[in-house]
Amino acid sequence: MDNLTHSLVGLALGELADRALPAHPDPHQARTRRRVLLATGALASNFPDLDLMLTPLLAPPLGYLLHHRGHTHTLLYALPQIALLLGLLWLLWPGARRLMRDDRTARRAVLATAALGMVLHLSLDFLNVYGVHPFHPLDSRWLYGDMVFIIEPVFWTALGVALALLVPNRVLRWLFAALILAAPVLFTYMGFLQWGSLAGLLTVAAVVAVMARRGGSAGLVAAIVACLGFIAVQGVAGHLAREQIRSALAQLEPGSRILDMPLSAFPSNPLCWSFAVISDNGGAGSYAVRIGALSLAPGVSDVAACPARFGGEPGAAERTLSWKYKEDGSLAGLRALRQDNCHFDGWLRFARVPSLIDGKATDIRFSAPGADNFSTLPYAEMADRPCPAPALVPQWERPRQDLLDGR
Repeated sequence: MDNLTHSLVGLALGELADRALPAHPDPHQARTRRRVLLATGALASNFPDLDLMLTPLLAPPLGYLLHHRGHTHTLLYALPQIALLLGLLWLLWPGARRLMRDDRTARRAVLATAALGMVLHLSLDFLNVYGVHPFHPLDSRWLYGDMVFIIEPVFWTALGVALALLVPNRVLRWLFAALILAAPVLFTYMGFLQWGSLAGLLTVAAVVAVMARRGGSAGLVAAIVACLGFIAVQGVAGHLAREQIRSALAQLEPGSRILDMPLSAFPSNPLCWSFAVISDNGGAGSYAVRIGALSLAPGVSDVAACPARFGGEPGAAERTLSWKYKEDGSLAGLRALRQDNCHFDGWLRFARVPSLIDGKATDIRFSAPGADNFSTLPYAEMADRPCPAPALVPQWERPRQDLLDGR
């Protein structure tokens, strides 16, 4: 997820942790405790993305692909990150040091907030099509939720409004709330969101605001319920989308075997989905990558109305499902390229939907077919370059190992 979402989740976690503790008799210590918990939640929820500092270890794009969402996004390496975060708070914040030294209840709350913040970061990153591998080194497979777009205004709106309404200063409170609500309005104007999505977001904001007026933690609880409810809806919608895609492909190509079906949600829109299908042809030595778009409710919004900026296809003749692109590949060629080109071999530790065109490899989860994106590897021109040091190449299991060894 984006770092604004991670920050809002961390702030909500810190606020709820403080409100769950008994009221502190000393007003000064009470303010310090709340600030420490808010800071701990926000920092812990962003700490795993410090792996961006490791991306220079490998030449682009491999450094970003293999080190971002890498070791710092695992449960094992969350432990030293928690220790580092608490150590920095202890060394750099005298008030936090006194609080954790003198108040055992607050100390336990800070530790729990740091640990839960790390886990929430991994959990949120799991939800989208990019994926994580949290159980490395016991299990180095990429795990994908395929449910929520990587930048999701539902989280911004629900959590942002709830937190803004807790700001003591009235001017800042309404300024923050206005900025939060301006974002989806701007996104709709720019064509990223449908008007129905905007109406849904404003409804969520209104419900959270009404609950916040009741005082206490009601606004935050309402925001969390809204976020969890949205994730649940997306999970059900994704399941329905997969069933429709399987049925459509069975009619289109009865002999194919589906190996993977990455789904990319549209922001704040359970009806529209972009998808890819990776299949083989039942032992004939080739594989196929297909890209398409789907609407679960064409009577409400057909596939041509899904926002083009996120994979929709304006003008599509089909109302429910539109096949946009197909690329066939040779299994023998893919395997030979992996053996002969060490850079491509490293790239395969990330790529889920490989497209090989004109000496370039691109994971087309993230762009239109034929267009470069952050994953694009010019493997042909890199063939004569020295191989990366093996110690610098993380040993994530290759998402398309099924194509490489015929599983």
